Amino acid sequence: MPLTSGGRAGQVGDIITIQLVERTAATKSNAAGTQRDGNIGLTPPSTGPLSLFNPSDIAMGGGQQFKGKGDASQSNALSGEVSVTVAAVYPNGTMLVKGEKLLTLNRGDERVQISGIVRAIDISPDNRILSTRVANANIRYVGKGEIARASKQGWLQRFFSIISPF
Repeated sequence: MPLTSGGRAGQVGDIITIQLVERTAATKSNAAGTQRDGNIGLTPPSTGPLSLFNPSDIAMGGGQQFKGKGDASQSNALSGEVSVTVAAVYPNGTMLVKGEKLLTLNRGDERVQISGIVRAIDISPDNRILSTRVANANIRYVGKGEIARASKQGWLQRFFSIISPF
């Protein structure tokens, strides 16, 4: 390792700690409205064979109206640390890093997986880097167990949600 880089990670197999500082927020809103009216009316003659009809017998009208509105918002935050290893070093000095952390808690398993490309210049002297400095980052946070199962709809409820017209 060159003298200028100190103990900074830079070779395949070196360990880097990624500090997860992810925050996302998104909102979306839309509204739509339509309205259509129509009327038709005929006045029958007051004499002759059509005089049997009342003017109110031949009047027609119609109308249609629609109003729709939708709103959605979502925000997420992920914090913590995951140590990863350098899987490849590219000719330009960037590195492919990969790693995962598996936590078994009293109510299930939590898994954090991360991979992406980092620049050597972004790595601190103690081999730490912010997750916001990882290019092509693929961060997965998944859980299994009681809590994860309880937060999902059952198969029958999902079925009726798909076929329900309401």
